[in-house]
Amino acid sequence: MNAPDALSEPLAATRSQRLKAATRATHDRLDRRIMAGDIFASRERFARFVRVQYRFHRDIDALYADPALDALLPELDARRRLGQIASDLGDLGHPLPPAAAPAAAALPLAQALGWLYVAEGSNLGGSVLYKLAAKLGLDRGFGARHLAAHPDGVARHWRQFTAALDGAALDARQEGDVIAGAEAAFRRVRGHVEEEFA
Repeated sequence: MNAPDALSEPLAATRSQRLKAATRATHDRLDRRIMAGDIFASRERFARFVRVQYRFHRDIDALYADPALDALLPELDARRRLGQIASDLGDLGHPLPPAAAPAAAALPLAQALGWLYVAEGSNLGGSVLYKLAAKLGLDRGFGARHLAAHPDGVARHWRQFTAALDGAALDARQEGDVIAGAEAAFRRVRGHVEEEFA
């Protein structure tokens, strides 16, 4: 019998842990590409990142008003950030990106959960980005409000989301659809990054 690989991860017990493991490579590539854009070199560079955020949150905005998703994820509408991002762009003197058809408008429920996992997970990294944005004179009152931590705290806010996500009753096909949705969301963000930082 072979010894277990010390670098291998234990079997993920929850849906959110499985999602993290399944999307790690895609997520890591996206993070590296965003940071390669040198988004804290100037307010102009940061504004490009905020435009990426706006495009993605416009893609998913309708999901926050979906009754079926709200039944699974309580107070989902309160997690919506599109308005904050639009205000940040205004602070930075940038117009909203041109109108476009939202990518996540009519998704099956399980795929929509994957897209929301990506959006809500970005709040965790957002707390780090918020501190870096302070070097540009940006904060929850000007230019970086969409990155500011929830009043309950970013970790607690995330745990509330993942507890609801993990508790949703899904069949085996839907489990795969959640992962497919998350992967599609990460790819969509990457597409926005390539457009804004071309």
